[in-house]
Amino acid sequence: MRSGSSSQCRRSGAGPAGGRQTQDGQCDRGGGQGRLTIVSLGPGFLQYLVPAALDALNSADVLVGYKMYLDLIGDLIAGKKTLASGMRKEVERCNLAIDQALAGNRVALVSSGDAGIYGMAGLVFDLCRERNLRIERSELVGLHFDSNADPAQEERGGGLDLWIDVVPGVPAFNAASAVLGAPLMHDFAAVSLSDHLTPWELIEKRLTAVATADFVLAIYNPRSKTRPHGLQRAVDLLLQHRPATTPVGIVGRAMRDGQWSTVTTLGEIPFADVDMQSMVIVGNSRTYLWQGWMVTPRGYLDKYTLEGEPASAEE
Repeated sequence: MRSGSSSQCRRSGAGPAGGRQTQDGQCDRGGGQGRLTIVSLGPGFLQYLVPAALDALNSADVLVGYKMYLDLIGDLIAGKKTLASGMRKEVERCNLAIDQALAGNRVALVSSGDAGIYGMAGLVFDLCRERNLRIERSELVGLHFDSNADPAQEERGGGLDLWIDVVPGVPAFNAASAVLGAPLMHDFAAVSLSDHLTPWELIEKRLTAVATADFVLAIYNPRSKTRPHGLQRAVDLLLQHRPATTPVGIVGRAMRDGQWSTVTTLGEIPFADVDMQSMVIVGNSRTYLWQGWMVTPRGYLDKYTLEGEPASAEE
């Protein structure tokens, strides 16, 4: 149930919104409207960081994130205030970013890949909702991150707690796909094997649906030290619906230092080589391996000749 403390803060009359509720339930009077930008870092190499993300990092007063991800952009944020935390501190991290923004700061909360795909964006909105915060998106999202609000923003800002922007990035399955060739050219699904937040029974149900519908499958969080047999269990389930010869591509640390990749089949996956920084892509019934590449046809050559002319009915 949502707390009523935030509305009590507003009624007290302090600040543009009357005061803001911090994560410990107290009223924060300071700062004025801040901005929280959830910044997607992409796969790791800085050349794959989108320009809007770079603008947000440069404009931020405070950067919040998982320590490993902040380390990836260390050269870009030298001299800035950074607040780092470790694994499984996601709720604490997002609350900290929100509180920093409520204090009037321009905050960048960093997330690897795309923040809206197994990243921090959803949790930020969950927490803002639970804390009864009034938030709005910037009309300038994706254009620039100037701290000076435009007149339209100022007009909309009455009673507002903070601005929130989400900057997209290159997600892990796109990075892995580019390394492998073109395995995601047709319909595909992404499933995480982490049962930290999702029961394994539900993961199995989704894997079965993907396998029976002949989707290409991108597997996130395939294997960790605490669940070393999760990928094997998933493969055993997939093998009930797909042949062992189904093409599989594996990419570790895609587009960052230490990148490696291999192509194999569903029946020959090298489980010991796979970890949490790996992406496993399982092909569909038409996916093929060729000269070390993994390709899923879109179907063009079923409809057209090599010269681009429509194929005959017999073809």
